[in-house]
Amino acid sequence: MPSTRRSLLTAFLTLPLVEAPRMRAFAQAAPELPLTPTCDEGDELTLEREAGPFFRPNSPLNRDLYSDAPGGERITVAGFVFDNRCRPLGGSLIEIWHADENGDYDSVGFRLRGHQFTDTQGRWWFSTIVPALYPGRTRHFHFKVQRPGGRVLTTQLYFPGEARNAGDRLFDEALLLDIKQTGDGGFARFDFVM
Repeated sequence: MPSTRRSLLTAFLTLPLVEAPRMRAFAQAAPELPLTPTCDEGDELTLEREAGPFFRPNSPLNRDLYSDAPGGERITVAGFVFDNRCRPLGGSLIEIWHADENGDYDSVGFRLRGHQFTDTQGRWWFSTIVPALYPGRTRHFHFKVQRPGGRVLTTQLYFPGEARNAGDRLFDEALLLDIKQTGDGGFARFDFVM
């Protein structure tokens, strides 16, 4: 039976929180949902990237962005927020914004923009679409992440195998999503380390 985004999200949400020394073994035992990147104590922090000109503050509390662009290619983006000692950071703010299926950003409202807070295990997820390419950039999502009481991390996450990755001045392989294709769209995974 082929995987679906829903089945992968359900599996993600039932993942037990695993201690750092056992994470690699867990990732190998569950190859459908590997940790990305594998969290090891002392891991490097997630790289920062600029917000770009399309950021708008005060996005709505919303994790279902797909309804903003039902004609787009579905994707669920999910992950954890950890500190650099692999401890989950529950209550962290996660904000996403990105281009639509035509490569345009909503500059008036909050289409394909939203935020949420991680659960007690540091998990977050959004149901959205794959953003289209637009002149001068490779395909990407924008994120702001803030642990409780901490400073804001602004970054961008990229798609593997994109021809434009090599020519994008902001691209870095450390910010690649791990994407699985399912029968009803993609399931992308990235864990922020702060």
